[in-house]
Amino acid sequence: MDQGIGTAGVDDTAADGRRVVLFDFDGVIVRHQTLELFFRERLSGLGRWRLLLALPVVPLVPLLIGSAGGNRFLGRLFLRVVTFGRREATYRRLVAAFGRTYARRPGVFCRDAVATLRRHVDEGDRVIIVTGNDGHLVEAILDEVNLTGYELAASRTRGGLFGVHFVQHNVDGMKVRALEKAGIARPWAIAYGDSLSDVPMLKAAEAARLVNPTTKTAKKAGRLIGDRLEVLHWY
Repeated sequence: MDQGIGTAGVDDTAADGRRVVLFDFDGVIVRHQTLELFFRERLSGLGRWRLLLALPVVPLVPLLIGSAGGNRFLGRLFLRVVTFGRREATYRRLVAAFGRTYARRPGVFCRDAVATLRRHVDEGDRVIIVTGNDGHLVEAILDEVNLTGYELAASRTRGGLFGVHFVQHNVDGMKVRALEKAGIARPWAIAYGDSLSDVPMLKAAEAARLVNPTTKTAKKAGRLIGDRLEVLHWY
């Protein structure tokens, strides 16, 4: 079974006249890379033996983690590692339980982001969360705090012989292609992101908002996007 843009709540109605507002999830709505936190939890304690499956790559992690391509590779690799030998249903149960527990931790949500999302919903905008994260995890987190009114375009995962894997990984330019494939017609009024991997989505929107970037990220994004970019410092 797949999880993502086709099944995670994106309404593919062609004639929707509402303003389209796009939000990234990790680093915008929540403060952490939540799938990475899930990986770390599953690889701790009795799960440490699973690191042996990725042993040839472990010394390269500090080098890979600094680039968009490296992060994409590591996300796919460690999803396999933490689910190797497990059924897809078990993975979904574990990731949903992790998401609910995470959502109950104090301070994990960006208060200004949640308020802005709710304001857009109240104003009648079509709010779509576009994320490279697994939709099962995102939905578990947001359901736990009863955050509603959004549609979800998330990465899709599927079980297989060697664990769960991404069948569609919504990172970098894939976010834009996923929206186009779902029939979400441009123009997209506003896009909120937090990193350079969100630049294709930000460039495709009429107004680009970069949330809590480092100085280096803000400068690079400014060169790529230009005057349409607005930097937001959210709490």
